[in-house]
Amino acid sequence: MNTLRNNVQLIGNVGQDPITATLDSGKIVTRLSLATNERYKDSEGEPQTTTHWHNLVAWGKTASVIEKYVSKGQEIAVSGKLTSRSYQDNEGDIRTITEVIVREVLFFTHKNGDEKTPY
Repeated sequence: MNTLRNNVQLIGNVGQDPITATLDSGKIVTRLSLATNERYKDSEGEPQTTTHWHNLVAWGKTASVIEKYVSKGQEIAVSGKLTSRSYQDNEGDIRTITEVIVREVLFFTHKNGDEKTPY
């Protein structure tokens, strides 16, 4: 059982251009959303699609690569770990958000829509 670990793999389309920031500590962080589609047939045999949205966070070199090569609508694959954190919103309510901390990213299309990878 020691080989089990927190590992998430997703393939989907980027929902917005990545947002990158440099923290006071000098660390680089990039945030973006990823849409994955689940296709199935309902009880009447009709095809259905459900879209799930995932919040992604990348740090350091991975954040820089995503900032440089990823844009809205692009199909990518990511691998990382699932995390949850809580924060207080503007109304004072406690909110919990689930995010994928990205360790690796693969590009299926280039930032400009070309089907070639950037390298």
